[in-house]
Amino acid sequence: MGSPLHYFGIRHHGPGCARSLLRAFESLQPDCILVEGPPEGEGLLSFMAHADLQPPVAMLIHASDDTGLAAFYPFAEFSPEWQALQWGVKRGLPTRFIDLPQAHRMAIEQAARAADEAEAAKAAAGAGEAGGAAEAGAPLGDDATSEAPAAEAAGLAEAAASMPDDPFDWLAHAAGHADGESWWNHMVEERGDGEDLFGAIAEAMTAVRAETPEDRRGARAARREQLREAFMRQAIREAVKAGHQRIAVVCGAWHVPALQGATAAKADAALLKGLPKLKVLATWVPWTYRHLTSASGYGAGIDSPGWYEHLWQQGAHAAGRTTGWLARVAGLLRAHDLDCSSAHLIEATRLADTLAALRERPAPGLPELDEAVRSVICMGEQAPLALIRERLTVGDRMGQVPAEVPTVPLQRDIEQMQKSLRLKPEATARTLDLDLRQPNDLARSHLLHRLRLLDLPWGARAAGQRSGRGTFHEVWQLQWQPEFALRIIEASRFGATVAHAATSRVMEKLAAETSLTVLAEQVDTVLLADLPVAVQAVTRALEDRAALTGDAVQLIGAVPPLANVFRYGSVRQTDSALLSHVLDSLIVRGAIGLPMACGALDAEAAESLRTRLIAAQDAVRLRDGEETTAAWRSALHGIAFGESAAPLLRGVACRLLLDDAQVDSEGASQQLARNLSSGAPPTEAAAWLEGFLNRNAMVLLHDEAVWPLVDGWLSALGEAHFLQVLPLVRRSFADFSGADRRALGERARRGAVKGTGAVATAAADWDESRAVLALPLLRELLGVKA
Repeated sequence: MGSPLHYFGIRHHGPGCARSLLRAFESLQPDCILVEGPPEGEGLLSFMAHADLQPPVAMLIHASDDTGLAAFYPFAEFSPEWQALQWGVKRGLPTRFIDLPQAHRMAIEQAARAADEAEAAKAAAGAGEAGGAAEAGAPLGDDATSEAPAAEAAGLAEAAASMPDDPFDWLAHAAGHADGESWWNHMVEERGDGEDLFGAIAEAMTAVRAETPEDRRGARAARREQLREAFMRQAIREAVKAGHQRIAVVCGAWHVPALQGATAAKADAALLKGLPKLKVLATWVPWTYRHLTSASGYGAGIDSPGWYEHLWQQGAHAAGRTTGWLARVAGLLRAHDLDCSSAHLIEATRLADTLAALRERPAPGLPELDEAVRSVICMGEQAPLALIRERLTVGDRMGQVPAEVPTVPLQRDIEQMQKSLRLKPEATARTLDLDLRQPNDLARSHLLHRLRLLDLPWGARAAGQRSGRGTFHEVWQLQWQPEFALRIIEASRFGATVAHAATSRVMEKLAAETSLTVLAEQVDTVLLADLPVAVQAVTRALEDRAALTGDAVQLIGAVPPLANVFRYGSVRQTDSALLSHVLDSLIVRGAIGLPMACGALDAEAAESLRTRLIAAQDAVRLRDGEETTAAWRSALHGIAFGESAAPLLRGVACRLLLDDAQVDSEGASQQLARNLSSGAPPTEAAAWLEGFLNRNAMVLLHDEAVWPLVDGWLSALGEAHFLQVLPLVRRSFADFSGADRRALGERARRGAVKGTGAVATAAADWDESRAVLALPLLRELLGVKA
């Protein structure tokens, strides 16, 4: 009687392996199916027959008391394990997972982390002691004992460097392929079905493992692999002991030689004895093709999930594979208004077939199709091919799970809100334009803002929203990520609903926050999320922190975020009066201390404060309160007309007062003349001018009194002073638009012509006899001898 065990070594997510496995199952008709996977997931197998469980999906296993310990087991429709599980569940066969339970693996990982942290702390302490001993002249250690590990480590590093990252690369190089990925695709995934495939895979893996050191990835990884394979062998022995006659063992091809080996049961039991254990939970979560790729960091990832799906759907029909793929390419390009005619497709098909024949392949694979598309359809351009890779080769498919799958209450609330608000989570990025005057769009905005407070950035506000839409619109970029499932579990400790959890999360972070600016921004955030309890708590905290500080810079820095309350108040149906007294207090108190805060600043600090001044100016205009506006303008007047503030800030304050019509053109001209006089240091004059211009050329172009003063100041500078202030002046003018700079050039050209006549007229009207009368007094004042 033959062995009841039949081993099927597969590649995770390989469509060729999946097809061959189903054909082998039809021939074998197993009465028990054992699959490499977490035993904790067996309770979820009942959902395999549910119509709403649509791959790609993943089993999520996580520690109940530490969501940082978690593992995902992804499945696609073309995954051999998925097909094996479907085959067994639909026929009511005993179907088991046989990998080492995550309860043990996570406990081992937790212990390893603790050991690493303890070792790091010990090493840090030892380094401090060694440093003290070295300073005292003590020996650092025995040379013989310190050199041996270094030599051993060097030898291991050299051996590791000589081995490929993927052992399949050996077979690939022997067969003339560049890497193991392309070799496996050609030999297995893109070929026709063959029931004898698994025997060849087992033979190849036996040869590869015989040449591969067990500890090639380190001692810890080697022990983990030994534990896993020991547990698999024990599970297989239990299935044999249960009396099954045709047992199908579906596992990664790498493990087949170890599972078929003659390791004693007693040795495996001794290895597994006394393993630590944690309590874990399991559930199904949606997955995406993008997260199946190697580029996502997935250890068993593949390069082209979308192409593998195409291979699975086409089956063994190689002819339909090429035409079907190119038809999908054509549909994608045409949807993006890119040229792709029938003639393109015909020539691309011919070229792909020719390339396959030259490379002695039975049918074109993905490399041949990509080269044909690039040459014929894309005319050598790479950009369309990048689009094809993103949308077709990788794909944008996202799975779904049934509502009955066990989840935390917070997950249920999110799903219910997504359904009621008609916000379907999708793997592809899309733009959502919300009109906040519509109740449904306003509720969508509240949900997205609340999720961001829970560290679930499903949506991100678009950086450049379309102009002219006012505050009634928000533009979001939405893209759902599978890892959000784990973050939802982490956030569930804050509450069972999104609103409750977001409020609790804000309250927790509130206790440690001391920055007024951050608190003010948080007020805006919780208002946007429509969390009234959180608004009151953050407002109270802001008021308390503001009452304890006299820092005017902090006070005015908190003003702009609060001003958004008044910008959004009527649109978001919020009570802006709730914060009005806090905002007014910040403006008034900040204005009182601002003139003093503007003094004794270096250039960098003055530039930083300029940004805050301008932002606060806009906020005060938005508030439009009589008392606050008067206090703010009084502060600006003190800065502009005082002597203690930094020149840059004096110029900014003067310009802000001019824009608000609190200083007329004559007054601004007087300040300009005073600060740009020959007695002012050139660098300070240039800084004042930079602040006064404030990145806006309008005052130069349209104020007839300002232009000649600036022109006269620049003309009167000596060569040395001119070279000194030139970089500062150029920086001031660099922020002007191109049109403004052209207009300034035209004005300068016209002014030079007019200026010549003005000088001649002044020279003709000069009365030298009257001017001489003032010379004695000037000599006395200046101490100059005649």
